[in-house]
Amino acid sequence: METRTISTDDGDGHLELHTFRPPAHPAAPAPRVPAAGPATGQAPGQGIVVVHGTMITASLYRPFARNISRLLDRPVHCYNRRGRAGSSPQPAGYSAAMEVGDLATVMRETDSCDVVAHSYGGFVALQAARTVPIRRMVTYDAAVSLSGNLTHRWRPELERSVAAGELDEAWAHLVQGIEVGGPVAKLPLGALRMLSILSARTSMGAEMRELLPTAVAEMRAVLDADAELADFAAVTTPILMLSGSWSPDYFTETGRQLAAAVPSIECAVLPGQLHESPLRPGIRLPRAVARYLLAGEGTLKRLPARRRRLKLGR
Repeated sequence: METRTISTDDGDGHLELHTFRPPAHPAAPAPRVPAAGPATGQAPGQGIVVVHGTMITASLYRPFARNISRLLDRPVHCYNRRGRAGSSPQPAGYSAAMEVGDLATVMRETDSCDVVAHSYGGFVALQAARTVPIRRMVTYDAAVSLSGNLTHRWRPELERSVAAGELDEAWAHLVQGIEVGGPVAKLPLGALRMLSILSARTSMGAEMRELLPTAVAEMRAVLDADAELADFAAVTTPILMLSGSWSPDYFTETGRQLAAAVPSIECAVLPGQLHESPLRPGIRLPRAVARYLLAGEGTLKRLPARRRRLKLGR
């Protein structure tokens, strides 16, 4: 994995970028393309950009990105959106337009033509598809608001709790609102607050608590960008909207509505997959993503077999 920092086009920030290359390819500086944007035709050597979700960092997508890179024999780039890890802070004037601009910058700087996005990252990617040249795109559980369908998931208590520094309370309202925690989301607020206290003892839980303020701005951005199906009518980028069979139903319903209204969009449900599947070990989701990006041109590469540890006994 290579790590570097790139400047944002607005001159107000920088983004931490992690690149995974197929093992057979030596590390090399990423090539640059003209400012007009990435090419829209087939380009086996061009990169793929992964856009992560809310309250997490790009580091959690490393196994996912590495598998896609190996399956397609192409570089895959994961960047930390503003407000986390080695990227600049989330600005006071944060907006979806800023996120779209940052994605376009990453695509240009990495010579990438395809996008893979998860959850809030799917929202960013679909907004970008309306204005940015993208060859092919896959979203997983994209957090898109259509005709106000996500409005009731916004909890004003979340913002008030974050402002007051009551992060366990904020976490509880967030989980109840977006329901991505499965059955856990049905627990009473008191039980969720206790779970937050316990999870904060883990490195991932502590990191998520620190990122709660960014989640407030990002959820507001989704609601502010509430759209109608007609707003996506001009999208011509081939897009596969995936959702997990164990993810909240509203992700699947959004995909179905957009696929029915926009000819360039397809949707599919992957059995046995959770909302956090891109963060978990497993090959089913990376294979589904890679097959769509391959577009029937060629075959997927074989992944190296896992090494089994030899157990010594008496």
